[in-house]
Amino acid sequence: MPSSTIGTFTDPDAYHAAIRNAEVEGIVTARGEYRAELSRIDLHRIWMQRAVESLPRIVIAERSDWRATVLFVTDERQPPLQVRGIELTYGEILVLGSRSADHQRTSAASKWGVMSMPVGDLEAAGLAIVGQALKPSPLTYRLRPPPMVISRLLDLHEAAGQLSRNAPDILAKEEVAQAIEQGLVHAMVICMTSGRIAPHQSVNLRHTKVLGRLEEALLANSDRALYLADLCAATGASASTLRNCCQEHLGMSPMKYLRLRRMNFARRALRMGDPATTTVTEIATDYGFWELGRFSVSYQALFGETPSASLRRPAEDLRPGQSSGSPWEFAKNA
Repeated sequence: MPSSTIGTFTDPDAYHAAIRNAEVEGIVTARGEYRAELSRIDLHRIWMQRAVESLPRIVIAERSDWRATVLFVTDERQPPLQVRGIELTYGEILVLGSRSADHQRTSAASKWGVMSMPVGDLEAAGLAIVGQALKPSPLTYRLRPPPMVISRLLDLHEAAGQLSRNAPDILAKEEVAQAIEQGLVHAMVICMTSGRIAPHQSVNLRHTKVLGRLEEALLANSDRALYLADLCAATGASASTLRNCCQEHLGMSPMKYLRLRRMNFARRALRMGDPATTTVTEIATDYGFWELGRFSVSYQALFGETPSASLRRPAEDLRPGQSSGSPWEFAKNA
């Protein structure tokens, strides 16, 4: 049965946990009041999501391999979104690689949309519409469809989003949902077969592998100090290659990224901790911060509150919730 949900968030971890069809974690890269909204619309074959985020961020998104997925920007005024170092601007789509984890980065407030359908259904739709069985690539690639084609996809996606917000009961009607889905499937197939493909760059693929090894090293050593030499050894990359890789994919140096990741690990632990049994000192040292005064100052500068305030703040519900057929707000914190 067609259904839709709308969630608003002040905690990035809760927001990331609600994103459909992917395991997502990440960090906010600028100070400010964080707020995100996520609309999820499930038709029959098509799953849609539309998101609005108030601050720049970096996320690592690992998708399932049984659904073919396309990603696009929904606001032509915003800076490009970057995925695997590939710039995505308004009027383009990214066909996201199957069985891959991508670093996705924004440099300002952003709006994006995504839609997916089962791989078998995409193959069948391709045969029916253009006489070609479409198979997802293991590699993420960018397409720029003709303006009329991409406009059709963006308009349908936006119309479904407006119905989910303003008239969810109408969207839940079978004939309405079927008409929207048929249009979206057709637009998705045409976009994937009529767009100009940007060539894959071997250097981009090598950098993606380096980033994957960097993430593994950060997770495996979250409780101890790491230095540039350690990161080079763990990734098998020279210092200059590692710096170039991080600048291309993350927009910052590897050591700055290391610090931000650790700070966010600590913040998550504080938000999920029990103030009666957990201390700031315990969590700070668990994540390799031994100079507690400096940690507290840096933490407050980044997140706008002290570590102890984060520990006392109730955590937002990290469960994505159940679709209900009408707008449903996830847990909020004022």
